[in-house]
Amino acid sequence: MTDLQIVPVAGRRMLKEFIRFPLDLYKDCDKWVPAFEDDEFKSLGPDNPSLSFCERELYLARRGGRTVGRVAAIINHKANKKWNERTVRFGWIDFVEDFEVAKALIDQVVTWGKAKGAEKVKGPLGFTDMDREGLLVEDFENESPFTVIYNYPYYGEFLERLGFTKDVDWTQRCIELPDELPPVLQMAGLVEKRYGVHIYKAGSLKQMARRGREMFHVLNDAFAPLYEYSKLSEEQIDGYVRQYVPVLNKDLVAFAVNDEDQLVGFTVTMPHISAAVRKARGRILPFGWIPILRSLRHNDTVEALLIGVLPEYQAKGAALLMFKYLHENYIRLGIKRMLLNPQLEENHKVQSLFAGYDPKPYQRRRSYVKEI
Repeated sequence: MTDLQIVPVAGRRMLKEFIRFPLDLYKDCDKWVPAFEDDEFKSLGPDNPSLSFCERELYLARRGGRTVGRVAAIINHKANKKWNERTVRFGWIDFVEDFEVAKALIDQVVTWGKAKGAEKVKGPLGFTDMDREGLLVEDFENESPFTVIYNYPYYGEFLERLGFTKDVDWTQRCIELPDELPPVLQMAGLVEKRYGVHIYKAGSLKQMARRGREMFHVLNDAFAPLYEYSKLSEEQIDGYVRQYVPVLNKDLVAFAVNDEDQLVGFTVTMPHISAAVRKARGRILPFGWIPILRSLRHNDTVEALLIGVLPEYQAKGAALLMFKYLHENYIRLGIKRMLLNPQLEENHKVQSLFAGYDPKPYQRRRSYVKEI
């Protein structure tokens, strides 16, 4: 008879246990990267702005006094209304290589979700698209960017044994950046002349914050038709601007504006700091900032985190203009490689944006679904 227990997280001590569990599970894995601990407390604690339209419960799996798994059960009411669904999400799922543990965690999510009227379960998904999502299903030998999920291969095997099937896949690709601009970018100048689209260069943190706020509004419009997307609230946007804009490198971010100075597109990239974040164990203090700062300053690889273009400008070359600006900066800064953010495999518009670079497969992620 197993002594496995699934217990709800209550209080900061248990929340810390929930957040830190993967540090032990992946201590011998040099491909996994922790999330920043402070960010996890903000996302999973009671002050997350997403809780204005989401419900959530966190659970730990324990056996013999030892934590052996964790999971978050989430209902995003805004997304369910938009997509006409009754879905409970699972996220932040991790477990030891034991099918019984995986089953108990998912069963708990299903029980909680069905009590609230859910008819299907999906995941891994967060509260919104700004959270880590998608289970890694291919290319486990590659180091993950620090903004995405890494997991052991047995996670997907266990979910499929539990009756889950593919809902959508995201692909991640890698680009080797040439020392000269690809021919397709030479056409970027025509975009300015024909469509009145220009690069905006922020000269101060205040200007970055202004464009950062506009960026999330563009994201709401650009991402609206994408899988399970729900519009970010003003409170969420305020939080993201405060949290992320001050740490952006203006040479690695591109803003495209029209003749009326309206933001019509953005591309956010940053140095690939996975190894440094792993060394710091996801903590900035007391000394984690040292390897992270070193990696931010001396790096030949960037991660493309976000790209968004207003629908009415998606066929007008705004992305080409931004890529040209960024690539010129990469050449100057000695950056040789780019890891693209996860992109829905059926989103052919964004997939085709990088065709001029001949991107290579890097990792594949999946959201699973099951009727309950």
